[in-house]
Amino acid sequence: MEIRQVLEQFGLNGRKADVYLAALELGSASVIDISKKASVKRTTCYDILQDLMRDGLISETVKGKKRLFVGEEPEKIQRSLKNRERLFSEILPQLQSIHNVRGSKPKIRFYEGKEGLKEVYEDTLKYNGEILGFASYDVINTLGLDWADEYLKKRIKKGIYVRTIVPGEKEMLKNFVEKDQAQRRMTKVIDPKKYPFSIEINIYGHNKVALMSAKEETGLIIEGAEIHNTTKLLFQLVWDLLPEIPKDRTKLA
Repeated sequence: MEIRQVLEQFGLNGRKADVYLAALELGSASVIDISKKASVKRTTCYDILQDLMRDGLISETVKGKKRLFVGEEPEKIQRSLKNRERLFSEILPQLQSIHNVRGSKPKIRFYEGKEGLKEVYEDTLKYNGEILGFASYDVINTLGLDWADEYLKKRIKKGIYVRTIVPGEKEMLKNFVEKDQAQRRMTKVIDPKKYPFSIEINIYGHNKVALMSAKEETGLIIEGAEIHNTTKLLFQLVWDLLPEIPKDRTKLA
């Protein structure tokens, strides 16, 4: 992006960016000089300079009878942004509290592409507590083993435990079920021929359900207490009906 476009992202919209850049380049200049450099009418330039002064990005000095304007150092914008970020961080918990209780309708967010799928999975790591899920090996084929290993490391590091139901395919039994204890997970399996589901469902947090289709590279996050609670009960129902995995894994193959 060009400098002007970036500055616009931080509030220097309209001709403010042009005037600030002109003052910065000239160092110390009159309204007339700055207006010529920025290609802005003198009266308009003066009004913008007043706004920039209020923002702390322009300072005024007097040399003889002349009023000169000086563009403040660019680092001042960065310091201002850091200060705003600090202030926002202080009120973030209050904003999140308001956001969580606002309204009763569930919120749905859609994600597309491989990066979108990764965002959905990353969201599952933002909350403490257990993740309940219906898993599929398709995600590894789509996002790759390296990504899967990295996600797993993050989950284990955060101390998040998983209970999951998976198709009893050879790949799942070899690369997934066998590593349950080391990877903080408890697994039960279903007949892949009878129940060949291919999407993943994660139930997590206090009100979230995520659905991921690796083959279609789409995902969605539903945020709603009723949907979360009912989906959780459905998972528990299936879980209770499935037998424990025998110690002799060959009986599953």
